[in-house]
Amino acid sequence: MAVNAAAVKELREKTGAGMLDCKKALEEANGDLTKASEILREKGLAAAANKAGRIATEGVVESYIHAGGRIGVLVEINCETDFVAKTDQFKEFARDIAMHIAAVSPRYVRREEVPAEDVEKEKEILKAQALNEGKPEKIVEKMVEGRIGKYYEEFCLLEQAFVKDPDKTVATLVNEKISTIGENISIRRFARFELGEGMEKKEDNFYEEVMSQVKQ
Repeated sequence: MAVNAAAVKELREKTGAGMLDCKKALEEANGDLTKASEILREKGLAAAANKAGRIATEGVVESYIHAGGRIGVLVEINCETDFVAKTDQFKEFARDIAMHIAAVSPRYVRREEVPAEDVEKEKEILKAQALNEGKPEKIVEKMVEGRIGKYYEEFCLLEQAFVKDPDKTVATLVNEKISTIGENISIRRFARFELGEGMEKKEDNFYEEVMSQVKQ
């Protein structure tokens, strides 16, 4: 069922879990806040949120270079202790994130990093599209708010579907790792380099190429 923003906000404030996780839990619980809270706890997402405020200054800078050296990624992922940073589980997680960035090419880590002027420009475009579709002006604003969410899902790393498991977002994956590892984990920043980026060249489908590496 469709859930309203007020319910999502209330569940987020109650559990501390991410917006998308709260929305999915409410949909699964048919809008029942108590049941949605239980779903988040069962998945370890509410518990993960309690750890999210803790300071994380250790971690790794992971790299991923695509076959042939045509695309490369550096990503900094933080945790609370050097001990966890050196574990195979944390290193594998960091490499998965680097590979995801190579394949999907996000622009930002989180929606708060998107420049306000870019958001406003996108909203203007979406509003014009809705009006051109003949939608009543009184509902256009609500439509724009809904569609801007798709913009964040496309360009913000944490809101993208994880390449190795599209049923979950990167944010959900992070929360799962927080729950299993027992420390706060934060993707701080990344840089993605693509050979010849900005120059005229033939189109390459790096997503399919990277995914072929994932399946090996």
